[in-house]
Amino acid sequence: MEVKNLIKDKKFWFASFLIVWAAALQGHMMWMQKQDSFKQKFGNLDQDKDAQN
Repeated sequence: MEVKNLIKDKKFWFASFLIVWAAALQGHMMWMQKQDSFKQKFGNLDQDKDAQN
């Protein structure tokens, strides 16, 4: 019976959405940091192509 009440509770859905959003934001920030460190280590391929032309 408590599960049915929990599913109907708007606070539960808002909290769940907030947690998922925060996790997605954290994952995105980690991915961006990984991309930046890769560019620092190996350079940007677009800049190398422009330099060759």
